[in-house]
Amino acid sequence: MSGDGGKSSLRLVRQLTSLDAEFLAIEDDRNFAHVSGLAVLDPSGAPGGALDLSDLRQLVEERLHLLPPFRWKLEEVPLGLDHPWWVEDDDFDISYHVRELALPTPGDDRQLATQVERIFSRPLDRARPLWEIYLIQGVHGDRAAVFTKIHHAVVDGVSGAEILGVLFDLDPAGRELPAEGPPIETSPHPGSLGLLAKGATALPGRVVSGAKSLPSTAMNVADLPPVRAFPGVRSLGVAAERFRRAVGRRQGDAGTGRAGLKAPRTLLNDRISGHRHFSFGTLSLPEVKAVKDAYGVKVNDVVIALSAGAIREFMLANDDLPSDPMIAMVPVSVRGEQDYGTFGNQVSAMVVALPTDVPDAVERLMCAHAEMEVAKQHHSTQSHDFIERATGLVPPVLFSAAARMAAGVGSSSRFRPHFNAIVSNVPGPPVPLYIAGARLESHYPASVIMDGVGLNITVLSYLDRLDIGIVGDRELAPNFDLLIDAMRTELAELLARAETKAP
Repeated sequence: MSGDGGKSSLRLVRQLTSLDAEFLAIEDDRNFAHVSGLAVLDPSGAPGGALDLSDLRQLVEERLHLLPPFRWKLEEVPLGLDHPWWVEDDDFDISYHVRELALPTPGDDRQLATQVERIFSRPLDRARPLWEIYLIQGVHGDRAAVFTKIHHAVVDGVSGAEILGVLFDLDPAGRELPAEGPPIETSPHPGSLGLLAKGATALPGRVVSGAKSLPSTAMNVADLPPVRAFPGVRSLGVAAERFRRAVGRRQGDAGTGRAGLKAPRTLLNDRISGHRHFSFGTLSLPEVKAVKDAYGVKVNDVVIALSAGAIREFMLANDDLPSDPMIAMVPVSVRGEQDYGTFGNQVSAMVVALPTDVPDAVERLMCAHAEMEVAKQHHSTQSHDFIERATGLVPPVLFSAAARMAAGVGSSSRFRPHFNAIVSNVPGPPVPLYIAGARLESHYPASVIMDGVGLNITVLSYLDRLDIGIVGDRELAPNFDLLIDAMRTELAELLARAETKAP
């Protein structure tokens, strides 16, 4: 026994990085940091023509050795002196994590979205591993759905896709599983006093490391919560950008700094409630590629333009369209092949000016293309671990307070919003997938919103489609559903004008 609660039977797995810990720090009874996916399934090819709870639980249980984070739970460091640790859960209960429910008849899309909203609006239990899976029966068209819910401290977009790759198969009959999962080193739990000692020992090194990284992060540090919360940080970023431009002019480089971009305050950028609105829909990937080819841009440019056009229509409908471009945060994965199986977060971000101030759809597309080129050029100057280094500037003992300060950009705050929305385009598999024999028809993502950023548009490609998941705060606006329709209308207009475009 360790002498402080019997923690000697537990095993430490790894410590959360500062970026992982940020997703914990921003949470309260309104802000939740889990990411989700709604998989709509055709179960007709499953054994017995149905997908039941026992099948799904058995599949997950058989693959737990390939999903190490599914058995990790949090262990806080006393006094918040250091970032938390993952420890193995000795009391893991699969029946808690994999559950079943059914929609009332007729089980239409709005009923399905409402059920997702209810599940998504509940925080994960931090006393258990931070994930849940729901089998939803009674979806119209003799279909079922599987809704996954995993904390962002555990996964980013790419590592989340790795987890789905373990759960889904390329063949309805399944596959032969490896006998062993990725190697995970553990160590004995030192008890609360031991963790406190570890934190105290690590603190001086963190301060020195943060000081050393400041010169290389100063250019972009104003873009990121929680660092941006501290007084003077935005000024630091602007000053660093001016210095770079001055040097760039002498060296023939105009510079590509982003610190000068300011998000206008809108109805989306206030304190959020604990209630989420979820909208989902699909666009044709071949149609998006046809627009891409006609105008000489990239698929991601088209997604950004469609999102900008939809947000513009949404803001007009709510009589709140700003005259300046709205600002989006666009997550970017920096995970390499060598990082497969490491889970956690390895992401960076681009700050993008959305052309919401441009009334013409084609002009919006070309503006989006030009802006993405600038944003990518700026992003290429950042180190791959920029966000991790920037969040590491904040000592762990101040981390939670800093994250909350950064998020507190409602109407009563003296801080401007960091971004107006989050827009993400995630590549998915171009081949059919199956879970326990049920065929995946579509997979709609659902991701994080927070105080000050009340809209998230995430797009996931699958087969010949782009599946869109939109999360908004239900108290900020009543009509988030119109965003999906506006994206379809925007795509149709771009297609029509591409067809009449002179060769």
